[in-house]
Amino acid sequence: MRSSRRHPLLVPALLCALAVLAARPTPADGEPGDGDDAGISARVARLYQEAAVATQRYEAGRRDAEAQQVRAQLADALLDRERREFAVTHDSLGRIARAQYRTGGGLPLTAQIVLARSPDELMRGQHVFSQANLALENAVAKSRRAEARLAADEAKAAVSWQVLERRRTELAALKSVIEQKLEAARGQLQGGADASVAAGSCRGAVRLDQPLTRFTQAWVTPVETYALSAGFGSGGDRWANRHTGQDFAVPIGTPVRAVGAGRVVRVSCGGAFGIQIVIAHPGGYYTQYGHLAAVTVDQGQQVGTGQWIGQSGTTGNSTGPHLHFEVRVTPELGSAVDPVPWLAARGAPVG
Repeated sequence: MRSSRRHPLLVPALLCALAVLAARPTPADGEPGDGDDAGISARVARLYQEAAVATQRYEAGRRDAEAQQVRAQLADALLDRERREFAVTHDSLGRIARAQYRTGGGLPLTAQIVLARSPDELMRGQHVFSQANLALENAVAKSRRAEARLAADEAKAAVSWQVLERRRTELAALKSVIEQKLEAARGQLQGGADASVAAGSCRGAVRLDQPLTRFTQAWVTPVETYALSAGFGSGGDRWANRHTGQDFAVPIGTPVRAVGAGRVVRVSCGGAFGIQIVIAHPGGYYTQYGHLAAVTVDQGQQVGTGQWIGQSGTTGNSTGPHLHFEVRVTPELGSAVDPVPWLAARGAPVG
């Protein structure tokens, strides 16, 4: 079973801001520094941040579009009611006209005078005639107002649907541009990582601008947005015995963060875990982060809770992009404990 967790900040602004974002130059356009490892890593990290902003704006736009759709649907419902009311008014107008004709309202005044048997009858006839005319005129005016209102509302509803469709198209196109740029940068990042692992020569740490987030808790999950895949103790052809950690399915280049404060005791590449980091934490526990595409810390370095220590990838014995996360009682393989309850006990629930 797969479960997902959304970053609370992902999820507003103007379309023109998105358009500027989508128009950023690609590496082929000659953006400085994007040809080297550090430049690619930095570009992926920057694109992730920009994609987060784009996603937030896209979601805001999508919510606006949904609200606009509701308004358009309400307008359509109002139009249906107005059409029914107009039909009733039109029928009433016909009944009034027919009734007036039957009661003599259609006779010329001269004929009414000649046919009247007395002045009183003539006056009564004239009164009935005036009342019928007034009712007819009111019905005609009401019908014309309803017809004009119906036409105006139909035009307004049509414009609403056109605006909604145009907004949806613009949002989808802009989001697609961001995703295409990010996918291209991810490919470059993973390509460099694969070359390093194949050569058995780890690249040095790349320096990324750390986010301004300040964590108040001592422990966090190793990635912010993820889907859970292979869990601790599960079986499979890729493992000699049982799976020793928890896998977080994330795209290549996803920022990986230290789950807690500690010291980096190992940075290595090659082998089943590809590019990996091991951190020692107070209390005698160690955490491992495997299958990375890049590292942003050096061996021996002190790190804080939530600090970016690398970028996810699919190096080593991996069938797709994900982070392999372990908790151990020693820095070595074979001493793992289930990381999900371990994190949950420290206020960082997974799921």
